[in-house]
Amino acid sequence: MNHQVSNWVCYLLRCADDTLYCGITNDLDKRLLVHNSGEGAKYTRGRTPVTLFYQESCADKSAALKRELKIKRLTREEKLALCSV
Repeated sequence: MNHQVSNWVCYLLRCADDTLYCGITNDLDKRLLVHNSGEGAKYTRGRTPVTLFYQESCADKSAALKRELKIKRLTREEKLALCSV
């Protein structure tokens, strides 16, 4: 049996224009570099530099996608409150 630990993460970035971006990855450090290089998501390309605001470990890719959808449905205030939990 393969008992590999999942490294999927759902994350929130704070962009240079103070907007928030939510995404998922299985390599957070690499993904942050890609976002800040201007090669990441279309949304963040013109909003660099971005900083990691919140991250949450997920069981697998499916769980990460479901959590991302839930976070994207939150209001800005609710997203900001995640950081203080």
